This record gives sequence, structure tokens and C-alpha cells, in this order.
Amino acid sequence: MQMPVRRLVAAVFAALVLSPVAATLQEATEYGPPKGTLVIVGGGSMEGTGIIEKFIELAGGPDAKVIIVPTAGGNRARDGSIREYKDEERIASWLKRGLKNVKMLHTHDPKVADTPAFVKDLREATAVWFDGGRQWNIVDSYAGTLAYKEFHKVLERGGVIGGSSAGATIQGEYLVRGDTSGPNVMMTEEPTHQEAFKFLRRSAIDQHINARNRWDDLIPVIQKYPNLLGIGLSESTAIVVTGDAFEVMGKWKVAVHDHTRQYQPWEKPYYVLSPGDVYNMKTRKIEKLGTGVTPRRRTGTDGRGRGGYSQPR
Repeated sequence: MQMPVRRLVAAVFAALVLSPVAATLQEATEYGPPKGTLVIVGGGSMEGTGIIEKFIELAGGPDAKVIIVPTAGGNRARDGSIREYKDEERIASWLKRGLKNVKMLHTHDPKVADTPAFVKDLREATAVWFDGGRQWNIVDSYAGTLAYKEFHKVLERGGVIGGSSAGATIQGEYLVRGDTSGPNVMMTEEPTHQEAFKFLRRSAIDQHINARNRWDDLIPVIQKYPNLLGIGLSESTAIVVTGDAFEVMGKWKVAVHDHTRQYQPWEKPYYVLSPGDVYNMKTRKIEKLGTGVTPRRRTGTDGRGRGGYSQPR
């Protein structure tokens, strides 16, 4: 006996809705990871900002399994010799913060990074932190390797990936300042140093924009790649990304370069977010205005941490 049409349609619909494929589609995001969280920091000191504390909380607290990646600090010394990192030195500050399960992960050799033995601890990690330095070193060691895949799987398990300075830029899609000749080149012609790790897709992330006067540096990048969202981070300032939205936290500001927005001739082609602001990257709108108050002092010129840049509504 044939199943009635209405029952058949209902069964097919239920199968589609409840299937893993459908669940994946429902969870799909355009910018941030469908699962997990990103903590992206603009460099500088994080003391008194709550950023590290937030990262540890997202990782799972004191018992979290955290991996520290120091590779941006350099794979080779100036004389060309292989640079060595000491595990105890790289994890010491994290242990002082109460973490119990912290390990360092580093290699200069992508062949090593592509082995199961290298990623053994990474496969159990609930969090990964990328230290600062030069972002192209991270690319040279891990791009296209098993380690790269396992970084993404940390997010797929609902974990957190964080990083500061170079550890921030590596999280975007386009790798700014990836040129090996020096950090002043925004868009390198080196083909292997143009792509970041895409934890935050459709984005180009810059850092130290206040301390190094880099506010305008993403303008040519977004002009060339208008499909990207440019995110410039001040020092001691972070965005915490969940899905397609992020919240600003820390001491200063974030510049958002959005080529889809209409700017007035007298405006800079970006606008500025302050601590507590929540921004939706998909809709390109602020979902919530924060107080603009840092943990210890107010910033900006009007008591709410806002300067002379226009704010989208």
C-alpha cells in the first residue's frame, strides 16, 4: 500500500530537517565559525582588560586543555639557524593564571606539522592561542597541513581560538602584512603569504592601529577586495566572535572598513566601535551599543568612548 502523499511529504521534510546535513545548513555562518568562539586581540598588554580571563572562561576554565603556538615569533634566528622555543617559558604565564593543562605546539617544518604525532595534543584541545610576531611564519609552518585542519576542528568541537597581533591577523581570510621583507607592506605579491587561516572568513585583520597609527592602512586592501570586511584592532582591545557577530572588549577601539556602506565625502571610509558594542558582520549593523567604558577609565572625547567618526545605526 502506497504512503499517502501528505504523509510522504511530511516524512521527507522531517528527514531533511533532522538530518545532519540540514543541521549543518541551519548552523551555517558567513563570517565566524558555526561553532566555537574567536578572541582576536590587537596586540599590546592585556592586563586589566579581562581579555585573557574571557579566553580562559571560553576554553573551559582552569581544567581546559590549552595549546600555545609561539611560531609567529620566528622559525629561524638572524644567522639562519633553526629557532628553538622552550616549553616552560612559553606556558609559564598561563600556569600563573591558574590553568592546569597547557602545552606548547611548534615546528618550523610543515612536514612535521602534517604528522599525527605532532597533532596528538591538539586533537584533545579545547583552546588554541597564537602568540604575536610575524604572521607569515605561522603560514610557513602550518598552511595545508594536518595541524591546520586540527586548528579548525577545535572550533568544530565548540572550542575557542585566540591570538594577539600576528595571532590576530592569522585568523582572517586575507593575510595583511604578510610580506617577508617587512611589516609595512600591506598586500604582498608573495603568493604563499596572501591567505590567512580563515577562522574568521571574508575578513582582513590588522592590529596595533592606535599605537602605530595604522587607522587608514586597510583602506587600499578593502578597495582592492571589496568583498572583505576590514577589521583594525587597537592595542589592549579585542573582538570576541560568536557566529556572525562580535563584541568589542578592552581599552580602546576597533575600526570597521565596510565597502558596502555609503560614506560622506568628509568622512574616513571606516567607522569606529568602542568597548561593549556588538556588531553583526552579516547585516553590517551594530546590534547593541556599549558604554564605551574601559575597566579603569573612559576613552574618547564624549564620555562614551566615541571620537569624531560617524556611527551607523
